Amino acid sequence: MEDWQEKIHLLEEGYQEVFFQERKYGLSKKSFNKGKSVKVYATELGGNNFISFNYYCTSSKLVLKPCEMPKSKVIEFLNNI
Repeated sequence: MEDWQEKIHLLEEGYQEVFFQERKYGLSKKSFNKGKSVKVYATELGGNNFISFNYYCTSSKLVLKPCEMPKSKVIEFLNNI
């Protein structure tokens, strides 16, 4: 498991505020299927940036599905919050 994958599991369920690149984000995490599916949406408070992705734990692999952004942007966010 990579660091960013561990960060997903460590995020609290529900709403929290986090800092990324010295800016505050409102982050919401919702888990489904006993934690095997996760949806995360973070929006920059007072700005226009956002991060949105789904994460799935299947029987054979772990899958990160960014929403309308590169996977690298999501991983950078997770590694630096």
